[in-house]
Amino acid sequence: MKTRNDAPVDRGWLVGVIFFILGLGTLLPWNFFMTATMYFQDRLNTSEWVNGTVTARKEYYFNNWMTLLSQLPLLLFTFLNSFLYQRISEKMRITGSLVCILLLFILTAGLVKTPVENTDTFFSITMATIWFINSFGAVLQGSLFGLVGMLPQKYSAVFMSGQGLAGTFAALAMLLSIYSEAGKETAALGYFITPCVGTLITLLSYILLPHLEFAQFYFNKSKNYEPEPNHELNHELLLKESDETVALGNGKQNGHANGSLPNGTPVHSGHKEAFITLESARTPDKKLSVREVFKKIWVMAFCVTFVFIVTLSVFPAITVEVKTQSEGTKWEVYFIPVCCFLFFNIMDWVGRTITTVVQWPPKESRLFPVLVVSRVIFIPLIMLCNIRNHYYLPALFPQDAAFSIIMLLFSGTSGYCVCLSMSYAPQLVAPKDAETAGALMTFFLALGLSLGAALSFPLRVLV
Repeated sequence: MKTRNDAPVDRGWLVGVIFFILGLGTLLPWNFFMTATMYFQDRLNTSEWVNGTVTARKEYYFNNWMTLLSQLPLLLFTFLNSFLYQRISEKMRITGSLVCILLLFILTAGLVKTPVENTDTFFSITMATIWFINSFGAVLQGSLFGLVGMLPQKYSAVFMSGQGLAGTFAALAMLLSIYSEAGKETAALGYFITPCVGTLITLLSYILLPHLEFAQFYFNKSKNYEPEPNHELNHELLLKESDETVALGNGKQNGHANGSLPNGTPVHSGHKEAFITLESARTPDKKLSVREVFKKIWVMAFCVTFVFIVTLSVFPAITVEVKTQSEGTKWEVYFIPVCCFLFFNIMDWVGRTITTVVQWPPKESRLFPVLVVSRVIFIPLIMLCNIRNHYYLPALFPQDAAFSIIMLLFSGTSGYCVCLSMSYAPQLVAPKDAETAGALMTFFLALGLSLGAALSFPLRVLV
């Protein structure tokens, strides 16, 4: 069997490219639905004819419900992960999820050209699609995290980089559909066909992966892994045992024939202690319980939860309601795609990337949770921007530039703090408990997303 030093070469870095595509594919569903918010609002916010009279349009709070129904499946399937992973094969989970996501995107694209007179029906179909597409996305994401964990660590960074650029990809796709100056329906159809093609490429990439020698080597090695014995440690313990045996012999020669050393210790204790120590060296250390691991990482768990509570409470539910000062101009249709979605996704990715160079404050510092909590200031700042249909709060920051600067700082600090929290947590425990720490952090990440989405409802009413 090949050792790590004999591992085959990743020719053309093809496995790295595939995992970048897989990372991109995991977050395409959420980002494409989120970026298409203007399309859905146009279809929902229309006046209805009832008995020959026009009724006032109904407020669906689409962005709030979309955010909530996108994040709840992630929280739910975090609980179900162990059940699913033990009973359903990895190939079935990943392939099945991608096929179902592809079919749901095809349904969404088909609805673009399908007239649905009852907006309640369209809203219900869209919400159900969002729920199921994100449920399959949660299974897909968890399964691929386990798969990439079998490879060298740099491939995990490539996978997460793909995830980080998924939002930027969706925002650019929306900008291209607007720039094409096609009709609204044609532009929306082209927009939703894009993730269909992206998901299909992701599926084909996954099917190709097991046939590459580099991936095969690490996947097989992980399945057939057996811990190697620590020969050096065993040798030292055997020498210690041998020395104690000599000491025992000297004890007998010095007249301690009753089986005890000068201090009264039974003569066989040296053998017993050496035997116990040797056996413990042969047996891997026992992992800490989930509760014990949580006690060590609870600060980072709080940080990742709080970061996402703040971020999802206003993005995108409230940020998409901000309007430009240049209403009636061509810039109006580009304002939200650029200043809200493109700025957020680029700066979120930049914030995550900066952590590979700078990690401040350090994990032991009390300043880090203070920095995380201080991000709460972005909630009132965004709520005081130029939001349409605001009832209670004034627009203290009506300028486009002010909103843009707030969004840049808001998203950059979000990506930075999230990445630091997720990378610090495994460093606070022993390597044997890093997997448990990662699973706990994933749960609290999902919890923060869900709580933030729920908080967006009362915040939107307060505006």
